[in-house]
Amino acid sequence: MPYKLANRNVLVTGGTDTPHKRGLGEAICLKFAAEGCNVAINYVSSEAKAKELKGRIEGEFGMKAICLRAVGAFSFSLRADIMDEANAYFVDKDMSQESDCIAVVKETIEGLGGLDIIISNAGYTRFSTFSDISAPTAEDWQKCYSTNVVAQSILMREALSTFQANEEGGVFIITSSIAGVITGGSSMPYSVTKAAQLHLMKCLAATQGPKLRVNAVLPGLLLTEWGKLYSEEDQERLKDRAYLKRVVNASLFPFMLSIRLRHVPYLRPAKGRLY
Repeated sequence: MPYKLANRNVLVTGGTDTPHKRGLGEAICLKFAAEGCNVAINYVSSEAKAKELKGRIEGEFGMKAICLRAVGAFSFSLRADIMDEANAYFVDKDMSQESDCIAVVKETIEGLGGLDIIISNAGYTRFSTFSDISAPTAEDWQKCYSTNVVAQSILMREALSTFQANEEGGVFIITSSIAGVITGGSSMPYSVTKAAQLHLMKCLAATQGPKLRVNAVLPGLLLTEWGKLYSEEDQERLKDRAYLKRVVNASLFPFMLSIRLRHVPYLRPAKGRLY
């Protein structure tokens, strides 16, 4: 029997993005609200964007929404040769801190009255030339590992007792990346830690199932406001690499499929393929 979403409590990390551009996180929050879920919106920088999204969820769908800010202290910057000056910005907080991961799970359970699903959408990178192994700093490697790998295990650890107590268990979905299965991406630390993230996902699925289900979705470039920060040249290059020769809007089909079906091991929607 498919897993029903109505009246579930969902935590979305990276639920809103930068002060300037919207991305996948917002689309995920709205989709779950449309399915009848209460949503905890974790954000890192823009309280105004989070509150705006909360208002939409409550006003358009009549579901409960809460805003949870991460309080870590890390910067995020965009590569100058990809983004123009007008689109450059800094985010001064992220989900790399253990205390943030603990707090968002705890506050979600308290604020929504329970927790059924975690969408771990928050991630970290600092754009750098992939072939230049001198470009990433030791700090880049550490930040990527903390956010893209360690944070996933902490979120699961903190949600574990609640998931186990739920009659139908819990669902943990990671927004991973095509960069985890190819030698490319926004930076080498990002690609390597996304590969590690995928192995962690498999380890969690193997050890915490069957009541708890763990999955990952591996998108390439999505044409959200965030994705459109890439130059037209870069968008064309990525389109040419895709089997279907296109980049797409934020289709949430893989997320919904991986949650509704109880026996799907994991999904890899990458280069026009679905595994």
